[in-house]
Amino acid sequence: MKKTLLPLAVLLAFLTACEKPVIEKPRDLVSRDKMISMLVDIHLVEAIYQTKRFSSEELRNLKEADFYYSVLKIHGVADSTFEKSLIYYSSKPKEFEKIYTRVVNRLTQMEQELEEKSQKPVDIGNSGSE
Repeated sequence: MKKTLLPLAVLLAFLTACEKPVIEKPRDLVSRDKMISMLVDIHLVEAIYQTKRFSSEELRNLKEADFYYSVLKIHGVADSTFEKSLIYYSSKPKEFEKIYTRVVNRLTQMEQELEEKSQKPVDIGNSGSE
């Protein structure tokens, strides 16, 4: 009995691995590069909203969703298209990990560039002491 279960289990695993993907690729899938840019922008606007919402009267009147929709508008992507693409990419963990690695790398690079700019001395020119 055990001898027949092993080949049957291997065959079952093989057949289920050959099935169609759980999430079908959307017809209007957002490209990987565009998805990365959009996710970077979403994280940036989310950070702005979270850090500034209590200190700015204008931001207090906005909802977090307003920021997400502004990113979608800037990139010219409908919310349903973005959502389907995000679900599709996240259904492929290895692919999604690669995407998010690039998102994090880009955000880290932006942070480092900002820190470098803030550490540079300001050239105020000749102060007239000559």
